[in-house]
Amino acid sequence: MAEKHHLILLLLCATLQFSSSSPSDHFYNVGELVPFFINKVGPFNNPSETYEYYDLPFCAPVPIVKKRESLGEVLNGDRLSNALYEFKFREDKIDETLCPKKLTVDEIGFFKRAIDREFYFQFYLDDLPFWGFIGKLEEDRWTPGGGGQNYYLFTHVQFDVLYHENQVIQVNAFGDPNRAVDITKDVGVDVKFTYSVTWNATKIRFENRMDRYSRASLMSVHQQVHWFSFINSIVIILLLTGLLALLYMRHLRNDLKKYSDANEEDREVGWKCLHGDVFRPPANSSLLFAVVGTGTQLLILTCVLLFLALIGTLYPYNRGGLLNWLVLLYALFSVFAGYTAASFHGQYAENGWERTVGLAGVLYTGPVFVAASILNIVAISYRATVGLPFGSIIVIIVLLTFLAVPLLAFGGVIGYRFRSKFQSTSAAKRHPKDIQQLAWYRRTPFLMFIGGLVPFSAIVLQLHQVYASMWGYKIYTLPSILFVTFIPVIVIIALVSIGLTYIQLSVEDHEWWWRSVLCGGSTAIFMFGYSIYFYVRSNMSGFLQLSFFVGYNACLCYAFFLIFGAISFRVSFLFVRFIYHNVKRE
Repeated sequence: MAEKHHLILLLLCATLQFSSSSPSDHFYNVGELVPFFINKVGPFNNPSETYEYYDLPFCAPVPIVKKRESLGEVLNGDRLSNALYEFKFREDKIDETLCPKKLTVDEIGFFKRAIDREFYFQFYLDDLPFWGFIGKLEEDRWTPGGGGQNYYLFTHVQFDVLYHENQVIQVNAFGDPNRAVDITKDVGVDVKFTYSVTWNATKIRFENRMDRYSRASLMSVHQQVHWFSFINSIVIILLLTGLLALLYMRHLRNDLKKYSDANEEDREVGWKCLHGDVFRPPANSSLLFAVVGTGTQLLILTCVLLFLALIGTLYPYNRGGLLNWLVLLYALFSVFAGYTAASFHGQYAENGWERTVGLAGVLYTGPVFVAASILNIVAISYRATVGLPFGSIIVIIVLLTFLAVPLLAFGGVIGYRFRSKFQSTSAAKRHPKDIQQLAWYRRTPFLMFIGGLVPFSAIVLQLHQVYASMWGYKIYTLPSILFVTFIPVIVIIALVSIGLTYIQLSVEDHEWWWRSVLCGGSTAIFMFGYSIYFYVRSNMSGFLQLSFFVGYNACLCYAFFLIFGAISFRVSFLFVRFIYHNVKRE
């Protein structure tokens, strides 16, 4: 049991994102106080359900001083504050008393409910996180007929700290089971909270002190899964490339040759007869171009974040770093959303680009704001640390108002001013061509199914690793694999979009604009469906965890719907221009 808990604690440590400064910031003399903070507690199976440490009746300092945190730390649910624990560099402590305490019946109830749900605590020493359980639950095997569950509270914590020269390398915390207090009965009990600190030398250097967490995640099975996923993506790309090459060589080129050799009546057959309708702007074109603009913004954001992780700027131990970069870059990259939306709109209309840019500004931010507000109300009602304080909400609103909105408008102005007028291969007809009734396998729902299933099959194994990192106690230490997997997925979506667009045009269906977005974005629908499957197979429970799981994954998958939809539209747009340009040239 102890070995199992040790492995669990190691994986718990591996999941947290925390700050790691340069070695020059972490030198200590013998006897010098090492910075220590307590953070939060929560049930092991629910990573989103965390509470402030002093919500449980532990020994608390007077006054409780909370550490000033970055926006990313607040969004991550971190709530650091001071504690009665004291760590002096290389000075052992044996049975130091935190405080004696008389636990009331209500306080016993709090601890019992926490132990029943496998609550853990999370501390920081020298910016290094470590975890431990607050108690244990055992079956009563001695009472005749079964005595039920026995609850034991760890009142003594053993800290084992490793150091190299004058730097802290590693820290572990264990509740001493031999000094646990039985709190099974609902009666008040006198307890004394104590701790011990043992310092031991190690040869591990400061810059390598996180390697043990990486090793815990780089098991051979996980590596095989990563590479199998990547190879699977490459195989799908090769197959799709071969199919499209066959499509171009045997069908498209033959169609173009027949078009140049045929008389006028024979030319108006198949996709060639749509040259007067295929570039007709669709219904709700402002919304369509807003989707493309927002998807472009999110695509650039994703690529930059993956690149920062690849070069080491973002790493799994940087507490709140990912969320800090995410919020800042999203605001900065609003300029790309405005530029793309306005430039596309300006190709087809002289006026109304402001509405398109405005839609691009709220298309993702609006739904996310609504979802976040609902989740924040739920979190505050539970008094969970994932609930955002009022000050953090104001910071986010100010950042979006005074940075994202001006950049969005600036991008819109630039995109409209420097737009290129679209030159159609032929004049649009007065009335669009009627579309015949299509078979079920040529309609939008089935095409969306195919367009989403093929790319999803290339990322499903990688997606499981990502979900396990987000909602479990695994750490994602291979951003390079994630980066090289994301690129093939984009290629697969592009290839599938070209094939589906050609199939649609070949049956004289010219309404390809919105369908290209839906077919490309449908991969995100499969991603969301898989997240529900992941939740059902997990041990997560409770309304709070379910709300955050569904809400966060809905926002994430919606972002990828816009990203993949924008990619699919752009590729289909280029393909349609290419084939009809060749028709005009012929």
